[in-house]
Amino acid sequence: MASGNELIEIFAGISDFEEMKAFIEEILTPKEIEDFYLRWKLLQELNAGYTQRSIAAKYGISLCKITRGSKILKKDNSITKKILDKYQRGTK
Repeated sequence: MASGNELIEIFAGISDFEEMKAFIEEILTPKEIEDFYLRWKLLQELNAGYTQRSIAAKYGISLCKITRGSKILKKDNSITKKILDKYQRGTK
């Protein structure tokens, strides 16, 4: 997936907050950004110990979406878990 790798390289190369924000807003629709934000919020809440059912009720989403996030966090060497743990400890 060459184009996917290219996009990952582009994301990795952007270090300026405002430039990253503008890039995301240009290439994603408002709905895609909202969905991406929601995914991140549910991962944060799962990692903080909230139940899948409470998250589903809070955001009005299916348990299937949350189960995917739960599986990500349970995976050995999950980069997402590592990042969440780092940010939830307050070290950015």
